[in-house]
Amino acid sequence: MPTVLVSAEGHLLDPAVPIVHADDLGLIHGDGLFETLLIRGGRVCGVDRHLARMVASAAVAGLPPIDVASLGRMVDVAARGWLSVAGDMEREGMLRVIVTQGREHDVHAGPTMFATVDPVPDRVAVARRDGVRAVTLPTAYEPGLAQRAPWLLRGVKSLSYAANMAALRQARSLGVDDAIFVSAAGTVLEGPRSSVVAVLGGTLVTPRRDDGVLPGTTQDALFELAASEGITVAERELTAEELVRADEVWLVSSVTLAARVIELDGRPFPGGSVIDVSALVRRSAGA
Repeated sequence: MPTVLVSAEGHLLDPAVPIVHADDLGLIHGDGLFETLLIRGGRVCGVDRHLARMVASAAVAGLPPIDVASLGRMVDVAARGWLSVAGDMEREGMLRVIVTQGREHDVHAGPTMFATVDPVPDRVAVARRDGVRAVTLPTAYEPGLAQRAPWLLRGVKSLSYAANMAALRQARSLGVDDAIFVSAAGTVLEGPRSSVVAVLGGTLVTPRRDDGVLPGTTQDALFELAASEGITVAERELTAEELVRADEVWLVSSVTLAARVIELDGRPFPGGSVIDVSALVRRSAGA
C-alpha cells in the first residue's frame, strides 16, 4: 500500500482503505493519465511542468478538462503528508498523481483522481551513483506516425504502461538495467521511464518530442538551464548509430534525475564527463 494517499478533494486518507472501484476504466482499460514527481529536500520538484503536461495530455486522451488548482492542492497535501510521515526533510519521496476516465458503470461519477507518495526505490540511488547498462529495443513505431495517428497517444503519459514494464523485464532478462526504444527506421525514441540525452561534440542532443516521444519535464528543464549557460542544445532526429558513438549517453527522469549509461548494447562508454549532465539536472530540477 502507498505511504500517503490523498483524495481528489485534497484530504488525507487511510492508505489501507481501497478507493478505486473494480469497474474503474483506469484499471480495466488503462484509460487515464499519471505523473510522477520527486519530493526532495522538503519540496516537490518540477510541479508546474508536470501539471501542465497532464493538462495537455488530458485533451489528447479525451479526458474531461483537468482543474489545475485541484491537482495542485492534491500535490501540496501529499507533500505535507509525506514530510510528516518521513520525519526527515532529506528523505526522498515519489509522488504520483493519477487521473482516470472514471467508472464504467457510473458515468455520472466523473473522473477518478487521487495522489500517492511512496519512498523512492533503492534502485534510484544505485543508478545515480553507478550509472546503468542499457540495451536498445526495437519498436514498430514509424517516424511521423504520431501526427498521422493521434489516437495511439504517442507522447502522452498514459496509464497503459504494460509495454514499458515488459521492456524493463526484457532488459533485466538480458542482464542489464534499462532499455532505450528505437523506431522502425532506426531513430532513437526514449526509455521506458526516461528521456534520452546524448552528448555529441559538446552538444546536448535529445530526440524530437513531436515524433512519438513523451515531452520530458526533466529534459526540458535541463535544456533550458544548459542553454542559459551557453551550452549548445539540440532537439533533432537521433539515430541508434549516433547514440553508440556518442561521447556520453544519459537517461534523465523526474525521480532518478540523471543516470549515466555506462554500457549500451554491450559497448562500454569511457569514464569522465564532457558535460556534467548530472549536476545540471539537479540544478534545473531545484533538487
